[in-house]
Amino acid sequence: MDIRILSAAEAEMYRDIRLEGLQINPEAFGSSFEEEKDFTLEQFAKRLESQGSYTFGTFYNEELVGVATLVQESKQKLRHKASIFAVYVSPKMRGHGIGRYLMGEIINKAKELEGIEQLNLTVVSTNVSAKKLYASLGFEVFGTEKRALKVGQQYVDEDYMVLFL
Repeated sequence: MDIRILSAAEAEMYRDIRLEGLQINPEAFGSSFEEEKDFTLEQFAKRLESQGSYTFGTFYNEELVGVATLVQESKQKLRHKASIFAVYVSPKMRGHGIGRYLMGEIINKAKELEGIEQLNLTVVSTNVSAKKLYASLGFEVFGTEKRALKVGQQYVDEDYMVLFL
């Protein structure tokens, strides 16, 4: 297993796993498959090159099987924070510790970034396995947003979690 920050050259693999996640777990993302399915490879590549944003990929047998993005805040009063977005592991690889390794790499990267004191993330309130993983890494729930997302006619609540570094 290899975990690294993805480059623009890996945009096609990133697009494929991103669209898979949006289809399989639409409740877990703020974006929808319909919004991103027609994005060009250049748009995905640009996302991977975005300043202050680090998209990590987990590779197993050279296949991209997990992704997560760390975004550092840029405004002066918010620079002590970074957020984790779009954590996704392909269903065929779940239960093998990939999410834990991926989150570990992101936490380590955040600790390397100058001035980062806390990591924030949101997780679907009913996603027990993800919440257990995040809690085991030291994240704590500090609030819940009711009806945070609307997927079709279903509302999804999200828990806000923080890890103080």
